[in-house]
Amino acid sequence: MALKAAPESQALLLELQALDTKLNQLGHRANTLPELTTIAALSTEREMLRGAVGEQSGAWEDAQLELKRTAADVAVVEARVTRDKERLQTSASVKDVAALEQELAALARRQSDLEDIELAVMETVDQRAAVLATSRAELEALDASIAEAATSRDGALAELDADRQRATASRTEIAGRVPDDLLALYEKQRARYGVGASLLRGGVSGASGVTLNSSDMVTVRAAAPDDVLLCPDSSAILVRTNESGL
Repeated sequence: MALKAAPESQALLLELQALDTKLNQLGHRANTLPELTTIAALSTEREMLRGAVGEQSGAWEDAQLELKRTAADVAVVEARVTRDKERLQTSASVKDVAALEQELAALARRQSDLEDIELAVMETVDQRAAVLATSRAELEALDASIAEAATSRDGALAELDADRQRATASRTEIAGRVPDDLLALYEKQRARYGVGASLLRGGVSGASGVTLNSSDMVTVRAAAPDDVLLCPDSSAILVRTNESGL
């Protein structure tokens, strides 16, 4: 038996469809907020920069260790120089004095070389520290940008959620006024085809945007006002009103 429903009940489906369309749009907007793209891009950049900071930090620490080793080598040479100078002052042996002077000359060359190395390592430490500081500052700036985008995202989502709650409440109220069998058909067609109800305006189905052919229009005109019809193109419930051009 063909489904029947009062024209007023069928007209409610248009309001229901409008709210379902709005809810879909709200969901789409929530999933495609520009802030989400911004956060994803910044987060990817942040992960790359974090990796660079880790490598730079390791390089800086390695340079510091090298500086400590070089400084320790310098200290050892300086201690030997001090010891040999003290021995030189107290030695009465010509042979010992010659040996000490020769060793002091070698130590002086060694100390000069080590101090040159120490200066070079100090420059490396400073350079790597500067690079690390710059990267850390960039990382802090990225964190701030991500936090700002997240705040904007949360605000936008809160507004969308408020709209969704209002639309859901309205949908519940309208759905409660639609007969169960008509509502069930609407939900079935919407789940299957994407649109549950379509307004016929001037012979054109709103869901498909297609003008009904003459044969279909004959069928529509012959139907009783409470007959529930389906759009031949979209399979949505075809709602007839004074705008339908019948």
